[in-house]
Amino acid sequence: MAAIRPRSTVHAWQPSVPGIAEVFHARFTEHAYPAHVHDTWALMILDGGRVDFALDKERHGVGVSDSVILLPPGVVHDGRTVTELGFRKRVLYLDTSVLPERLAGAAVDTPLLADPALRERVHGLHLALAGRESLEAQSRLAFVGERLHRWLAGRGAAGSGAAPGAQVAVRLRELLDARVAEGITLEEAAAELGYPHPTHLIRSFKAAYGMPPHAYLTARRVAVARRLLLAGVRPAEAAVAAGFYDQAHLTRHFGRHVGISPARYARSGRS
Repeated sequence: MAAIRPRSTVHAWQPSVPGIAEVFHARFTEHAYPAHVHDTWALMILDGGRVDFALDKERHGVGVSDSVILLPPGVVHDGRTVTELGFRKRVLYLDTSVLPERLAGAAVDTPLLADPALRERVHGLHLALAGRESLEAQSRLAFVGERLHRWLAGRGAAGSGAAPGAQVAVRLRELLDARVAEGITLEEAAAELGYPHPTHLIRSFKAAYGMPPHAYLTARRVAVARRLLLAGVRPAEAAVAAGFYDQAHLTRHFGRHVGISPARYARSGRS
């Protein structure tokens, strides 16, 4: 009996994260992309199957592995399924604010980056984007971009320079505390504090407080939501007032931080 092929599916969206033009998750059972170009970088990881593609007339093949596929803007490429069951992929389309177009030549030479740590970072970025964790996604994107830049600049996965001192961490914490509900982007924080590279801010903050800025901000928002819930504010309204996307977003983090749902927490205060 012939194997039943899974249905092809696509899920694409535009996140509210500067530098990411589109997120594209797909399962293709039988598909061949014609030769085409993008005006963005295409950063891809495979979760199943195998794909074959040509980039600038040279063919490459890759399956599920620790490698990351990076296709540069403005360079002709195609793609096609290889196995009978097709392939599953997750793609981030990154604009040139993340990687400058001048690095395209290096990506043509090496579109397959064998870097388990980079793949794990890209995976984590996808999880943050799917969970609508904007600041976390910005943080993760900064580190992904930094590592990609090192690869394309010919330095592989070399370590980065020293992190800034503790004073910048204190100043960043003050910014986060002042904007718990509305939040602040990494670019805004870097400009406010006079640091050109957001990754320096993240490393400095984590070294000082033991957590990245997005985790600190989430904890502060949960604390705000707790006070609102005990004051009688409904969970949906408390979520938005505390800076969460919606009630489901609050519930996900509230359960991790408090151990029960916001609704149960609110009822416990009335009993």
